[in-house]
Amino acid sequence: MFSEIYYLVRSQTDGRYLTARPNEGVSYLLMFREHSDALSYLNTHAGELANRFGVESIPGSQLKALLKRWSFGGVAMVSDPLLPKIEFLQV
Repeated sequence: MFSEIYYLVRSQTDGRYLTARPNEGVSYLLMFREHSDALSYLNTHAGELANRFGVESIPGSQLKALLKRWSFGGVAMVSDPLLPKIEFLQV
């Protein structure tokens, strides 16, 4: 996990990351294994708002610091961007 590159979706207006909230109060950072998966997710589920977001990459070695800085409860790995199929992993 630390040697891989992950892709995150970030708002271009306020700089916040796209998150999932399966429970009240706990935010999980949405992550994708491929740049194209992140774009597919945006185009499928945010259609007309997709141009307000950007996709950025992060090495796995920096993931823990990002989760801590933004106070995320864990990560939400999107394995199928069209359905979507998401696996939740707590920190």
